[in-house]
Amino acid sequence: MNKHHESPNKIPWPPIILLGGIALGFALQAFVPLPWAVGSAREILQGTGMVAIAVALLIYGLAIRELWKHKTTVSPVGRSSHLVTTGPYAVSRNPIYLANIVLTCGIGLATGIAWLFLVALATGLLEQQFAIVREEKHLESHFGKAWRDYSKRVRRWI
Repeated sequence: MNKHHESPNKIPWPPIILLGGIALGFALQAFVPLPWAVGSAREILQGTGMVAIAVALLIYGLAIRELWKHKTTVSPVGRSSHLVTTGPYAVSRNPIYLANIVLTCGIGLATGIAWLFLVALATGLLEQQFAIVREEKHLESHFGKAWRDYSKRVRRWI
């Protein structure tokens, strides 16, 4: 098969990493609970977490809408048919993965599970290794100079 037409991944790593990481954070809290804020500080953190979750959902919605608008795949195992550089992709090359980190931190704040901050860092690193690096190779092989120019202009995360 021509490399130009291959998909970036055979396994949909990002949702597996995201959901596995969040589950791990809850499990760690159940077995090795970390202390958390109390009283009004806890309420402020919970409210901040709800805002972060809403921001993550907004980023997901805007990023997916932009991909659909350009008639290209949302799937991490799909082949890209268009290089999307507009909308949230004008700010981050990976707004969906950025939203995964914001969501994980938001859930941590809303539930008082400090483990989720470490999980967010770990899942970001895993997504970069198992998804982003592969997707970037796919995009470069598919879009060449346009991809290289875009990747010089727009940061990987933010």
